[in-house]
Amino acid sequence: MIGQVSVFLTEAAGALPSRTVVVLEAIKRAILAGELTPGQQLVETDLAEKLGVSKTPVREALKTLAGAGMVTMSPYKGATVRRVTSDDARHLYDVRLILEPEALVRSIAAGHDWMQAAAALAKADSTVDLVERNLANRDFHAALYQGCGNPLLLTILADLRDQTALVSAAFWRQNPSWECEAAEHHAILRAAQAGESPAAADLLREHISASIQRNFPLEPLEASS
Repeated sequence: MIGQVSVFLTEAAGALPSRTVVVLEAIKRAILAGELTPGQQLVETDLAEKLGVSKTPVREALKTLAGAGMVTMSPYKGATVRRVTSDDARHLYDVRLILEPEALVRSIAAGHDWMQAAAALAKADSTVDLVERNLANRDFHAALYQGCGNPLLLTILADLRDQTALVSAAFWRQNPSWECEAAEHHAILRAAQAGESPAAADLLREHISASIQRNFPLEPLEASS
């Protein structure tokens, strides 16, 4: 059983015309919010009952989430929320280091409006709830790259953000580091607003690198005998 239904599950149903899309967004947000936890089994009948739909849209939504790397499908255990290992997280952040600074530079060059990024940052600063901060952090990074001019790049970055938020939902509870994250976000946004592409890209690289080091530090090598 999935236990207590989160606000994301109860409020998302009926918000969109497609039941599959509704179910997909509801489950995704519940995972990103940490309401559905890593390793938790996602039983189709339970989710269908909670959302007031048949099992078909739930099944299709879970397949889509599996393709996005947020759910693991097993012929024996069914669907579960993906457990992200330290190695998984480092690989994810490595791809982010390659793609996100370039997307930010392109957004700055295009004269992107930074109002949405500023609003997401303000929302994150104003809440003490870790779930809301996680979601606001995701929105902040999404807003940074909206002006890059490449829809395919935006789709790839959206998938990376979902997986990053999955990591964040786990490690912020174990090792809260929001103060550091927030300071880095503000510095990135200031540089972007000023049109300083090289500085903004460098700050973003430092932010991504610092995030993985804070939360998934490499174990020191043992001295050889």
